[in-house]
Order: sequence, then C-alpha cells, then structure tokens
Amino acid sequence: MTAPLLYLASQSPRRRQLLDQLGVQHELLLPGADEDAEALEAVQPGEQPEAYCVRVTGAKLDAALARRVARGLPPAPILCADTTVAVDGLILGKPEDEADARRMLALLSGRGHRVITAVAVADGMQRAAMLNVSRVEFAPLTAAQIARYVASREPFGKAGAYAIQSQAAAWIVNIAGSYSGIMGLPLFETASLLEKFGFEF
Repeated sequence: MTAPLLYLASQSPRRRQLLDQLGVQHELLLPGADEDAEALEAVQPGEQPEAYCVRVTGAKLDAALARRVARGLPPAPILCADTTVAVDGLILGKPEDEADARRMLALLSGRGHRVITAVAVADGMQRAAMLNVSRVEFAPLTAAQIARYVASREPFGKAGAYAIQSQAAAWIVNIAGSYSGIMGLPLFETASLLEKFGFEF
C-alpha cells in the first residue's frame, strides 16, 4: 500500500523536517512569481494575534488549493501553517531589517511571550484546522547579546526574530506547550488533522 501524498504549501525547511519526523511523504506547492504571498500576511487593524494567525493560514490554504488546480497537479491534501509571536496583543512578524530585529528581541528580553501556530489541511472536499499556543520565557538580554545574534543573520525570516532551535535557545528559561509548535508545526495537532485525510501514525 502506497503512503498517501501531501502537498506542503510552505517554504519553511523546519516544516519539511518536522513532516519527515512524522514519516509523511510530501511535495512542495509553493507560490509562483505571479502570486503576492507576502500580502496575505498583512495585519488588519485591531486584529488579535490568534485570529490573525488563523486568518492568514486559511488565506494561504485557499491560495494553495487554487494553485494546485491551476497547475493541473494530482489531487491530494494540502497543508498550510503560519506561526506568529505575540507579546500581549502585539504581533511580532518577521523582522524587516537589523533595527527591527533588535527591537523585537529587546521586547522579548526578560519576559514571556506566546508562540501561536495555526495548521490547516484541505483536499477540495473537506477542510480542517487546529491552533496551538505555547508560552516561551526569555532571560534578560544585553544589547551585546542581541547585536551578536542579529549579526548571525539567524533572526531573518523568523517570526519574532528568533528560532528556538538556534543559539537563541541559550536564552530560553522556560517553555510551556509544544516544542514543535514553537518551531513552526505542532506535531500532535498536525497528526490529528492528517488522520482525517487517511494518514496513519
């Protein structure tokens, strides 16, 4: 019996790694040059972090479903995810430049924050989604520590300007929730969703 195929509509190498950890065979289904993928991530006025994360993931999934049809690819479930870092009601996306990365890391210094990851799967007939919220506490950071981390280029392309699997792990005092969710794909929720589409774990 052949393993079911999954399309992953994400450029994140960490999500690929986590799907491999589950043993899920997958192919990338990435936006084309004609798609403005970044526009989907624009925050709407007054939007709360959890609602933002769910909305963006749903929009990414809608775009990926249309993309599969437009490209004439064989039917298979599509998985999308989005990760957001939040300090209270403030959404911290991917830093735009070094100053933005330093600003975000200074905000996270010496306090707790939420890492919110929404996951959604659809195959054109059914659709399912789940939300994971974890808490991460950072030790106080010096300006020199922040500057060294920003100079490593690790913050770029990461929500909240850090990755838990990078050298920033040295600053993490405590986590409550899902380590894989903080990485960008909560494996319990992902497996629970994929079981609805014929995957077995």
